[in-house]
Amino acid sequence: MTQYSAKDYAEHLRREEKSSETISKYTRYAGAFAGFSDGEITRDVAIAWKQTVTSRYSAAGANGMIAAVNSFLNYLGLGELKISSLKIQRKTFLPEEKELSRNETESLIKAAEHEGKSNIALAIRVLLATGARVSELQYITVEAAQTGRAEIRLKGKTRELFLQPKLCRALLARAKSAGITSGPIFVTRTGKPIDRHRIWREMKALGAKAGVLASRVFPHNLRRLFARTFFAKFPNLAALADVLGHSDVNTTRIYTAETAETHRKRLESLHLLL
Repeated sequence: MTQYSAKDYAEHLRREEKSSETISKYTRYAGAFAGFSDGEITRDVAIAWKQTVTSRYSAAGANGMIAAVNSFLNYLGLGELKISSLKIQRKTFLPEEKELSRNETESLIKAAEHEGKSNIALAIRVLLATGARVSELQYITVEAAQTGRAEIRLKGKTRELFLQPKLCRALLARAKSAGITSGPIFVTRTGKPIDRHRIWREMKALGAKAGVLASRVFPHNLRRLFARTFFAKFPNLAALADVLGHSDVNTTRIYTAETAETHRKRLESLHLLL
């Protein structure tokens, strides 16, 4: 894929309203596939490429690449060459080494405040209290904090995110101290919205200082913690799906997975062993 066609494909994805992150991934994987095919894209080449990536990457990672290449094949008018994704059985339990707890989240916030990174501390609070994606922080604006509602426009969908009064006060205080009178509150020194990579790096550094396992410190785990906490109190998958912005409740089910230890304790509480 030449540089020109890569730009052309990226423009096609923008017209499809793909996020900047998706565009970056899809163009990267499409370029790798084009290089693998050496200019001759056939069914056999597509299958050989699939076998290569599935042998090198996890099932989830390979499926992400397959989705990108299938999109690229559609773009080229070669939809008949699309390859099937790998079937992944839903995990019944969440690995405990990957579950971020409320106490650990509090430790991250305290570490951020101790390091003078109040902006990151507040970002963590927002993600945990709302279940928002990191990419949705750009919609947490001064205007949203003033009304208590943020309008999220992402992936061709729109939904409202409710902000609690206490959180609104903290957001407005932050905006005032940073001299922000309108627009996004979480921005870099140049005024651009903070991206997920910045949040990820900051959280990883804070995790090391707070003594939290690195395998648990990911921005998306705050969204998962919100989902599990919400579902424990209000066991309604459809309602949670609406809050998280999921169009399929099967996706929401993944977010509510519990650990094996939690499940074991629940079984013991039934007192059915005679």
